[in-house]
Amino acid sequence: MPSISPEIDQFIQGSWPLILMAVVFYFILWRPQKKEQKKRSEFLTSLKKGDKIVTIGGLYGVIVRLNDKTATIQIAEKVEVEIARTAVSHQQPPRGNSTPAES
Repeated sequence: MPSISPEIDQFIQGSWPLILMAVVFYFILWRPQKKEQKKRSEFLTSLKKGDKIVTIGGLYGVIVRLNDKTATIQIAEKVEVEIARTAVSHQQPPRGNSTPAES
């Protein structure tokens, strides 16, 4: 078996912490961020007319028109606002017929 020169051995011993940090960086930061970006992108493309949404600015409304880059939402009767499609934060949770718990 050929022996490794001392310079190469020292390089390997000195560089393994950097390689380990790169692997940790990938699994802790990069990969989850990419998953989140993909999930958000799918959400924005799945928006449709009639969806009840909340914007990043806190406006609640119903989508009345959609374009590639913008969405028009109705926030009150006869009040429509055009927003960037990327300004949609999330959909409003469905309102159920829940009643307060009785004691």
